[in-house]
Amino acid sequence: MTSLSRLLARFAAFVLLAAGLASPALAEKRVALTFDDIPRQQGAFFTPQERSEKIIAALKDAGVEQAAFFINPGALAEPGKDYGEAHVDAYVAAGHVIANHSYSHGHLSRTTAEAYLADIDRAEAWLAGRAGYRPWFRFPYLDEGADDKAKRDAVRAGLKERGLSNGYVTADGSDWHLEQLTVLAKRQGLPMDEKQLRRLYVASQMSGLAYHDQLARDTLGRSPAHVMLMHETDLAALYLPDLIAEMRKQGWTIIPVDEAYRDPISTAQPDVPYAWGTLTGSMAWEKDVPPPLSPDWMSTGMMTYLFETRVTKAKLDTE
Repeated sequence: MTSLSRLLARFAAFVLLAAGLASPALAEKRVALTFDDIPRQQGAFFTPQERSEKIIAALKDAGVEQAAFFINPGALAEPGKDYGEAHVDAYVAAGHVIANHSYSHGHLSRTTAEAYLADIDRAEAWLAGRAGYRPWFRFPYLDEGADDKAKRDAVRAGLKERGLSNGYVTADGSDWHLEQLTVLAKRQGLPMDEKQLRRLYVASQMSGLAYHDQLARDTLGRSPAHVMLMHETDLAALYLPDLIAEMRKQGWTIIPVDEAYRDPISTAQPDVPYAWGTLTGSMAWEKDVPPPLSPDWMSTGMMTYLFETRVTKAKLDTE
């Protein structure tokens, strides 16, 4: 689709909406919240138990009916994570759902399809039958096989055989990177400006959401029910209330993950040269839709620069 065609499509959509002829979904901005890597390692500010309690409280206080937590059962046996199963149960007791993020959080591009599917099965054995379970699988690192189409297709077929659907994401703000920066700063004894950290967290997540929403609109002609990728981080524990408030301020409705995965794009399986990243990005690539010029997506490099100039006001030692 050319730039002129996209412009005309947007204008037509606006005219139809104004006339009451367009679907309300065309104008809606809907997003579901999902968290990866449960149980996650300790961050810069809280014990893992404190962190999960704060995330549960933040979601409840904000009236978020249902989020999803993608579990790595293999991490439960790691040192210092003996709390893990109890707080998985706590997420479910709070009304949220859980799903498969593999047993050991490996890269598909670095192993065989057979070994990868066996790892999924191992996680599924732990998850299946638990309260709150959903038959979704999210690829660790969003790595769906990179440039190996045969491997990609073998795992897609394996998921279908197992009754698992892709727990895809449509928007990503690289919160894992900002979390890593806070851990480094804490380890190096650098004071952090809490106000600036909060602003950077909210801005980075909102930039990721806005960028991917525009990319989806350019590709699909509408805003789908988005699935936001986040992680079980101390930053989420601290700033989820601020992030959710900003989402709503900017017109977003937070919906249950069950609802988001009923969007028509849930069955899409883009055929692109490199299978990695958000579903939004892959669908755009398949249709040769260029990235939007605006809004900007905050890169990890820009995030680091803003962290060092505004949060720590000092360079981090990354060696």
